[in-house]
Amino acid sequence: MSLLLPGELAWYVTGRFYARSDGSVADYGYFLHLAGIEASLFGGSPGESTAHFTFAAEPFTATGVSNGSLSLALDPVGDFSVYLQAEPAGNFDDPASFARGQRIATFRRVSVVVGTTVDSSASAAQPLISSNVFSARLLISEPFEFAGRRYDLRHQIGKGVTQFGTAAAAPLPAAQTPKDYSAVVAFSGSALALIAG
Repeated sequence: MSLLLPGELAWYVTGRFYARSDGSVADYGYFLHLAGIEASLFGGSPGESTAHFTFAAEPFTATGVSNGSLSLALDPVGDFSVYLQAEPAGNFDDPASFARGQRIATFRRVSVVVGTTVDSSASAAQPLISSNVFSARLLISEPFEFAGRRYDLRHQIGKGVTQFGTAAAAPLPAAQTPKDYSAVVAFSGSALALIAG
């Protein structure tokens, strides 16, 4: 198993941003692809409840900047962890379920994260698209066993990633928003490896 080259695809993820009424946000979800893993990442048909590899972020509070039809969310430096769930248990109705199992890595976003929401006009109530990008350094990596093989994300990914994300244009319906949260937005992300070594 070799390290990824700089700029090579490290992972695909999908998840949800969860906002509380106090303004804090955290994101949770699972991996669709994780470089170097040579077995299925799922214990059945792909989905949240069968995902062996999940992630969970520490809550953070964003600030905002507006520029015409662009709304910019500035997320501070913060950490997120990756988990191996031997028995998958992810459930978007229970965000904490993505932070269970063996923690195999922790990453830190190295600078402010800029999320951009594009409206169809300066007065539009419905955004067209929302995106974000950030770089994160690998802080901690723990060796783990999966499907009969031993892995270590430090050896597979290197020093970290730069992730590009796309979020849904609008929050999920209130019926799909868990108790204690004011809004939930679905997203996907793809990450490229930073310089290896």
